[in-house]
Amino acid sequence: MDSCKSPHIVLLLYLLLCFFYHCFAIGVDTDQTANLLVDASQASARPISDTLFGIFFEEINHAGAGGVWAELVSNRGFEAGGPNTPSNIDPWAIIGNESSLIVSTDRSSCFDRNKVALRMEVLCDSEGANSCPAGGVGIYNPGFWGMNIEKGKTYSVALYVRSSGSINVSLSLTGLDGLQKLAAANIIASGSEVSNWTKFQIQMEAQGTNPNSRLQLTTNSKGVIWFDQVSAIPLDTHKGHGFRKDLVQMLADLKPRFFRFPGGCFVEGEWLRNAFRWKETIGPWEERPGHFGDVWMYWTDDGLGYFEFLQLSEDLGALPIWVFNNGISHNDQVDTSNVLPFVQEALDGIEFARGSPNSTWGSLRAKMGHPEPFDLRYVAIGNEDCQKTNYLGNYLKFYSAIRKAYPDIKMISNCDGSSQKLDHPADMYDFHIYTSSSDLFSMANHFDHTSRDGPKAFVSEYAVTGKDAGTGSLLAALAEAGFLIGLEKNSDVVEMASYAPLFVNTHDRRWNPDAIVFDSAQLYGTPSYWVQTLFNESSGATIYNTTLQTNSSTSLLASAISWKNSENENTYLRIKVVNLGTDTVNLKVSVNGLEPNSISPSGSTKTVLTSNNVMDENSFNEPKKVIPKWSLLESAGEEMEVVISPQSFTSIDLLLESSLNVGTDGADSLFVSSM
Repeated sequence: MDSCKSPHIVLLLYLLLCFFYHCFAIGVDTDQTANLLVDASQASARPISDTLFGIFFEEINHAGAGGVWAELVSNRGFEAGGPNTPSNIDPWAIIGNESSLIVSTDRSSCFDRNKVALRMEVLCDSEGANSCPAGGVGIYNPGFWGMNIEKGKTYSVALYVRSSGSINVSLSLTGLDGLQKLAAANIIASGSEVSNWTKFQIQMEAQGTNPNSRLQLTTNSKGVIWFDQVSAIPLDTHKGHGFRKDLVQMLADLKPRFFRFPGGCFVEGEWLRNAFRWKETIGPWEERPGHFGDVWMYWTDDGLGYFEFLQLSEDLGALPIWVFNNGISHNDQVDTSNVLPFVQEALDGIEFARGSPNSTWGSLRAKMGHPEPFDLRYVAIGNEDCQKTNYLGNYLKFYSAIRKAYPDIKMISNCDGSSQKLDHPADMYDFHIYTSSSDLFSMANHFDHTSRDGPKAFVSEYAVTGKDAGTGSLLAALAEAGFLIGLEKNSDVVEMASYAPLFVNTHDRRWNPDAIVFDSAQLYGTPSYWVQTLFNESSGATIYNTTLQTNSSTSLLASAISWKNSENENTYLRIKVVNLGTDTVNLKVSVNGLEPNSISPSGSTKTVLTSNNVMDENSFNEPKKVIPKWSLLESAGEEMEVVISPQSFTSIDLLLESSLNVGTDGADSLFVSSM
């Protein structure tokens, strides 16, 4: 009987083994395998543009006003309500009621370009039947959704005051309800001292912290007081130039090679009457009229003006790229026959930036504290105007005049030359792309077939948008990383690239997504920001040919560059791999073209950007939910295996026992000596 049953038992065991083996095999098959061949020989080496990656700033989402510009007061000159009075003074508000004071606006300011001032008639007094309430009456400004006041920091408050009698005005920084006193000072003056407009400037040290504070101007004295140009700004700003330090540091960490400003649609305006005009944004801040940006629908005092943009470029060590209006807005256009005044305005702007301190406009720059010229080498003639009726005619007028006056300046056309050659002269052309994650990832090879002759591309605005992006998803960032790898490989025809938009104040989100999210006191980078940090060594580096062998090539992209760390003088071979797929990839890397043992067995690293869900985002509650994770790479060598996580961006820095040979073109190429 045992012999009769044994064939059945053997068969059962066989079937069970097959079942378990089959289940196990299915688990193994979910991992993909791929080979990456890196040719690191000098024959393969190609220089990457020195200016490949930079940043683009547009006044959108309160990026400047209430953002990178550290001014705390919103509508400081009371001009936001328009030139006609009485006018809306929002966000200023009244402390008191109609029986104690009357607040209005009139056109009595001493500044010719911004005539509106605030008039405060105080009806109550320090004593008597109609005495003022405790704490006084007056006005307050909550800033841009709350002022961030920090204990121990000093704030400079400046304002202009006029009155027909003596004054005793209390200046205070308080909590949003006015109860928590953080800092206070008094302005006491006789009638003769303030019979004309008088500037007062006071420094106040905060005795407490509140990220949702306000500035108050109050009094207990009956009479009429006029206020104008009320400013509050922390003394501690980036390099003392008025920029919010934490936000600028986020920019500096990107190591941008250029800084494009001030827009974008902000440059055009819905109507020309509301377009950014550089001449209205220079000189003393009190004299700047400000303007209403009718594309993104908010007022800017233009404390962050043309001079400040140039200064910020310099502070970041980035080349400024000035985008100016070419006589075209979203809804109206200047005929080419009438565009010469706009041309002259552009020429004047270039002279302001780089003219001699003895020149007409250069002397104004020098007067503002910068006698040395700014390093302005690039200008963009308009923004997204190629299809407008008058663009080509207007463009040619600008191009001819600027080329004659400043032959070294590179000019950027709004017309895309990536698929067909331009029909007009240009040094570069603008390329903007906002699309889905799948589309942008597939566009990694967009410039593969672009003509290698003629103007180069400036990819000045790119991002994943729509449902794939959320308010800054990992999915969007991974697709963007793949696109940037494509730009690296095509850096012979792509000279520059920048993400857009750069900033968003969480209280005024006009666009999704954005690179850096902030409020008055907090900030975080979206995954798209962190992707850019992993490309911050690419500009001026050397790129090598790579071959990716995989059965899932539609979801994998890779590149290899060599770069030199300026801090420790070490040279690295950086291999970047984007895996947009849902499977783990076992990647075998083979580096050829180096002498044996050229890759140091220690000192190499692996950085991975990924998360549990491809739609994960960062937030104020979890600012580091999706950020690059760094680790030592133990298996570094010319032949190595690396596990690439699903839906991830991996950057591997291999430390090279090498020297740098700087070629005549200025690009770093690699030669390796055997150790």
